[in-house]
Amino acid sequence: MTRNLKSLWGVRTTDERGAQIVEFAVALPLLVVFVVGIFDFSNAFTLKQRLTNVARDAARAAASDPGNDLLGSATSTNPLSVMDVYYIIDNYLVANNLTDCGIAPNPTPSGLTWTFTASTGCPAPGLTIIVNRGYYYPMTGGTAPSPTCVSQAPGGQIAVLSTCVSVQYAYPWRFGRAANLLGFGTMLPATISAVAVAANEN
Repeated sequence: MTRNLKSLWGVRTTDERGAQIVEFAVALPLLVVFVVGIFDFSNAFTLKQRLTNVARDAARAAASDPGNDLLGSATSTNPLSVMDVYYIIDNYLVANNLTDCGIAPNPTPSGLTWTFTASTGCPAPGLTIIVNRGYYYPMTGGTAPSPTCVSQAPGGQIAVLSTCVSVQYAYPWRFGRAANLLGFGTMLPATISAVAVAANEN
């Protein structure tokens, strides 16, 4: 009788250990997804805050620059206010240990909008900086600026002439790969964007 109880107890112990291993194997992917998600989204939020800060500083600096450097913008000479934006953002990224993707001071002009692009050493689509020195929006009822810095229709109102700065930075998400462990596909944006607008002072 004692021998049977011992053998029965031994079977129960073995079964409990097996159940614990099964429970751990089932819970591990979910735990990995949670941990990766916490770190990944917190890093993305931190990057968003940094890009917002530098876009705001760059927009203020460009808006306070004289507007006479915009004359002859179709020439090969880039306006000083636009180059101020480039150097502020580039120096900020380097100072905060973020790669600047090898961005160079040679933007593509289109009217009063200049676009810097780079992807060296960064995941696709890399880094894009858009500076619109002729951005305008209605005095009332305007919407938030888009990452493309396209001006808004005044709708018969007086337009506020401003400078719009957009920073679009590639972010390699790890959460999607972790979510695949549970069989879920995720669609996350390839870039984190920040846009700032400042009214032109001159």
